[in-house]
Amino acid sequence: MKRIVILLSVLLVFITGCSVTRLDNKTLDESIDIILSDKQKAYNVNFDGYKYYVPNGLEFLNKDEYNALLKDKNNNKYYLYVDAISYYHKVDIDFSKDNDSYYYKELNYNKKKGYIQVLSSGKDNYYIKMIFNYARLEAYASKSDLGSVVNNMSYILRSIKFNDKVLESLIGDNVLSYKEENYTLFETESSQEDFLEVVSKYDPEFSKARDQDNIDINDD
Repeated sequence: MKRIVILLSVLLVFITGCSVTRLDNKTLDESIDIILSDKQKAYNVNFDGYKYYVPNGLEFLNKDEYNALLKDKNNNKYYLYVDAISYYHKVDIDFSKDNDSYYYKELNYNKKKGYIQVLSSGKDNYYIKMIFNYARLEAYASKSDLGSVVNNMSYILRSIKFNDKVLESLIGDNVLSYKEENYTLFETESSQEDFLEVVSKYDPEFSKARDQDNIDINDD
């Protein structure tokens, strides 16, 4: 009986594929190291020029060619921006650490670079910005959800895979609208206010909840 249980466990690992490592008791550093050190083998979102993987439990609220708004089972919102132009031109990342960061880590895994920054947003809430693999993810989460949100962000950004031939064709035919001297991902600062504005545009209920949070803080 014991041997059968072990064999079934091995089969389960092969069947489920990716994301089988339990990260419940890991620190942010440990979780990020485990996820980003591994290589993505599965993809479930495809666009012209790139593809990526979205973990179970996340759903799209809105998406287009280079932007997406997602939410998880705890109603945390994630804004994704994929900068194919910066990837195509191999633009260097500007590491700008905020000295007030609750958490900050530079990322360098499998020849992909970036950083993650977590800022306290009051009342036990946090704003998370993660730039990696020529894409940016932003989220707003409570302290209790911080670990799971960072894990989801790591899984998504790790998985982004660009198709050089398709991007060459798109850019060469001027299908992508861009200016070669303007790379928004790494040269333009994003902020909590920018993120909240984007989320509120597609999710009015989120805006109402944020307004109520501000009222509660002011009452205190």
